[in-house]
Amino acid sequence: MGAILPAVTLILREADVQEVIEMDDVIAAVAAAMKELGEGTAQNEPRRRAFAPGGLLNVMFASYPGGRCTGLKAYTVADGHVRFLVVLFGLDGSLEALIEADFMGAYRTGAASAVAVRALARPGPVTVAMIGAGWQAATQALAVSRVVEIKELRVFSRDHDRRSAFAREQEGQLGVTTLAAGSAELAVRGADVVITMTTSPSPVIEAGWVEPHALVIAAGSNWRNKAEVPPDLVAKAQTVVVDQLVAAQLESGDLIAAHEAGKFEWSRAVELGAVLAGKWQRPESGGITLFESHGLALWDLAAGSVVLASAREHGLGDEVRLF
Repeated sequence: MGAILPAVTLILREADVQEVIEMDDVIAAVAAAMKELGEGTAQNEPRRRAFAPGGLLNVMFASYPGGRCTGLKAYTVADGHVRFLVVLFGLDGSLEALIEADFMGAYRTGAASAVAVRALARPGPVTVAMIGAGWQAATQALAVSRVVEIKELRVFSRDHDRRSAFAREQEGQLGVTTLAAGSAELAVRGADVVITMTTSPSPVIEAGWVEPHALVIAAGSNWRNKAEVPPDLVAKAQTVVVDQLVAAQLESGDLIAAHEAGKFEWSRAVELGAVLAGKWQRPESGGITLFESHGLALWDLAAGSVVLASAREHGLGDEVRLF
């Protein structure tokens, strides 16, 4: 018998990912993975952090049977740089891919918001308020535009030039009327969907600005000592949805602050996977819905699985033989 050759591993760099990634595919994969998590088929372990002199290591991992993979995301923060790597293993244990994953991470985070909008927002065309005008705000807008008709997109950031440029870019790319709002309040009042995608350590919106039927997606922070929305908004929300309860209890600054202020009990939280698995019923009386999006390794596996399949189809990446 001949020797058994090591399995081929594909190395995908940012340029490879950007060439093949499609938001619709990532949305579908994230939705399928989260439904599996809600059904108890998929598994996800929350982010863990190791602090070192001058740097930070973050590691998170999951299993996604529907995508025929397990794996992890590891990323470092040091010297002003963040470096992301997604490692995909096949269900047989073979190392399938090493994927440079900064761009893919923005897509999977946007896709998760789109999944939440489709499941949680009131039906029909919506006005969207975006607080933040960075590149992850752009993938949020792109993803949401794929699952719902946006009547108007409003953006606010503290930098006037940045928010004006963002508004022009989104209007051109999405074909959606986009306004650069003069304040966060002007952006939020009257909006059906409010998305916060900032690096702010303190709340960027107020509870009194939010419409009684609105969906608020807090997606910018995954640190327990930072909060994008105030405890009053958490208390006011009729439904609080989390990406995963155990992860939220570790790193949702919004909910941790509200809990410590006596305005939120963890028993109120509903997992997005449970919503997708049909284990949650929308309240008949409506009310504000808050989705706390902090990022799961399962989303990275979902995105990585479709990126890998497309890269193989297009002959991209470098093949290496390991193990």
